[in-house]
Amino acid sequence: MSELQIFDCTQGEDAWYACRAGIPTASEFSTVLAKCRGGGESVTRRKYMLTLAAERIAGPSPFDRYSNGAMQRGHEYEQEARDMYQLITGHDVEQIGFMRRGDVGYSPDGLIGGDGLLEIKTKAYALHIDCLLKDEVPSEHIAQVQGGLWVSGRQWLDFCSYSSGLPIFIKRVPRDHQRIAEIAVAVEKFIEELLATERLIRKYRRPAQ
Repeated sequence: MSELQIFDCTQGEDAWYACRAGIPTASEFSTVLAKCRGGGESVTRRKYMLTLAAERIAGPSPFDRYSNGAMQRGHEYEQEARDMYQLITGHDVEQIGFMRRGDVGYSPDGLIGGDGLLEIKTKAYALHIDCLLKDEVPSEHIAQVQGGLWVSGRQWLDFCSYSSGLPIFIKRVPRDHQRIAEIAVAVEKFIEELLATERLIRKYRRPAQ
C-alpha cells in the first residue's frame, strides 16, 4: 500500500472534513460492504459513493454534516472515556486527527505505542451493558476496527465502549488478516466504481436550452 500520512487536525472541524473528503474511510467500510437482500448494491452504499464522487469535484459540503444524539454524546464523553482508559490500562494515548493511505482513511481515537490503536464508542445504557455481558465487540463495528488496522498498518486495537457511571468495556482486537483481505477487496472495488462515477460526472453537460 501507499505511504501512511498523518494529519494533525481536530475531528469534526473544517480541516478534518477536508482531509477525508472524497475517499472511503474506515467508519463507513460497513457501508461499502453492505448489500441488499438480493445481493445487489445497497441504497446506503450507492448514496455514500455518490456523496464521495461529489466531494471529489466540489469539496466537502457544509450542508451534509449530519449529527444526532449518539454523535453528540460521543463529543461530550469521548475525552472522559479516554482518560478512564489511560487510568485503567496505564497506556499513554496519542491523539491525532486523521490518517490516510492512498485512497482510504481512518480517524482513530488514539494511537498507543508503535503498534496499537484506540477506538472509543460512547453508548446508550442498554447497548453498553450488552457489550459488557457479551464480552465482545459488536458486529456492526468489526469492519471499522479491522479497516482501521488495515489503513494504519498497526497490529492491534483496543475497542472501548463507555457509558458514564457504568463500568468501562475494553476489548483488545488483533489484526485479522483474512478479514482485512476481504475488506481490502471490497474497498478497492468500491474505489474503482467511485473513480468511474467521478469521470461520468465530470463529462456531464447540460443540454442546450
